[in-house]
Amino acid sequence: MRNPDLAPGVRANERVVLFDAVCKLCHGWSRFLMRHDHAHRFKLATVQSEEGKAILQWCGLPTNEYDTLVLVEGDRYYLRSAAVIRVLIRLPFPWPLGALAWLVPRPLRDFAYDRIARNRYRLFGRYDTCLLPTPDHLGRFLAQPQQGDQS
Repeated sequence: MRNPDLAPGVRANERVVLFDAVCKLCHGWSRFLMRHDHAHRFKLATVQSEEGKAILQWCGLPTNEYDTLVLVEGDRYYLRSAAVIRVLIRLPFPWPLGALAWLVPRPLRDFAYDRIARNRYRLFGRYDTCLLPTPDHLGRFLAQPQQGDQS
């Protein structure tokens, strides 16, 4: 989707992935992204952070419920399966093969995404507090999470 203005705190050439930092699945996704994004094409932000909440608001999404992955690219944002696929396309081989998921109609992709998202805490668990990045990952975040950030 397109918004005529840039997301708060995001530069025109930046890509930012918002994720739920207390969700173990989402946290695993962020670690996967940091491990495989050798070119540092993406920055991360937690939906619990002030920056994350401002971006959620810019997208017109709730700031107190987190049920989707959000990818912001300049003045555009992508949700759910579209966000995941757009991220995978920009990672080194073999991850761009995930773009084959575009062949599955969006309603089916998003139906599967929504089922997992709604049950992610039950299926994968959750942390009591937002986990802090390791020192070698600090530059990967849009803003640095503060000790004790909570959902």
